[in-house]
Amino acid sequence: MVKLEYIWLDGYQPTQSLRSKTKIERNFSGKLEDLPMWSFDGSSTRQAPGGSSDCLLKPVFMVKDPQRKDAYLVMCEVLEASGKPHASNGRATIEDDDNDFWFGFEQEYFLWSPDNNKPLGFPDGGYPNPQGQYYCSVGANNAFGRDIVEEHLDVCLAAGLNVEGINAEVAAGQWEFQIFAKGAKEAGDQIWIARYLLERIGEKYGVSINWHCKPLGTLDWNGSGMHANFSNTLLRTAGNKVVYDKVCEAFRPVVREHIDVYGADNHLRLTGLHETASIHDFSYGVSDRGASIRIPVATVEKGWKGYLEDRRPNSAADPYKVAARIIKTVKSVAV
Repeated sequence: MVKLEYIWLDGYQPTQSLRSKTKIERNFSGKLEDLPMWSFDGSSTRQAPGGSSDCLLKPVFMVKDPQRKDAYLVMCEVLEASGKPHASNGRATIEDDDNDFWFGFEQEYFLWSPDNNKPLGFPDGGYPNPQGQYYCSVGANNAFGRDIVEEHLDVCLAAGLNVEGINAEVAAGQWEFQIFAKGAKEAGDQIWIARYLLERIGEKYGVSINWHCKPLGTLDWNGSGMHANFSNTLLRTAGNKVVYDKVCEAFRPVVREHIDVYGADNHLRLTGLHETASIHDFSYGVSDRGASIRIPVATVEKGWKGYLEDRRPNSAADPYKVAARIIKTVKSVAV
């Protein structure tokens, strides 16, 4: 007998939220393909009208749940009752069936205190020291919420998620984890499961997770991104700068299409300040963290064989939709 936590994305706009419920299965084989479809009330998640409220959950990714006995975490796609992908289902729009696209997402977030409605480390009556001392920091005056972050890392690794690392970020109370997968769909699956685990750990500590890209508004503090590092066979084997220029230039005429799926309120974050390019511009450059797309110096040193980093997706963006749009643009390049 096992506990299966079916997890999905709701229909809220402009930012979807995680939902989940537990299914008890007897004699479960432990294989993803043997997981049954399930249903839920879409009228309670803005995914269906009350008069025809059934939506389906299609299991697509599964890992062990280290926080519960005899349990699994099951990421699901949402389908209409007819079996057609729901309009809220960004995963179904990814064209990467052969897993040629590899993605590494750098997920930033703030640990948020409900007591004063500020990040951890912010005093009730004001602000901590200006940012500068917090990035990759250590010490009680610099790093806030490390116990939550460490527990999250351990749980993710125990679940089998491919976490590449963690670090304290530029602002007080801000952190980051990185996840990589060979295959766009699985990269998105792993990010969403990791977000779910972080939210659930936050419940234990009475701390919420703030995914908004600029929760401190216009104050002189960094926002949060979800930088998308990506490659396909073309980028991994290019061997010359011309190919990389062509790929980067393919992004220029579709800036709006990318921004539309790179997370709500990104105009607050993409200002040209705080290690961002302006939302009104498009640029790329080697080792340039102020560009829209950064060409890592390691890619150049390896003879123009490697990956690119789109720095525009924000922390609340749906990794499925981000990956789908990047793939569409890269596939448009003729070489």
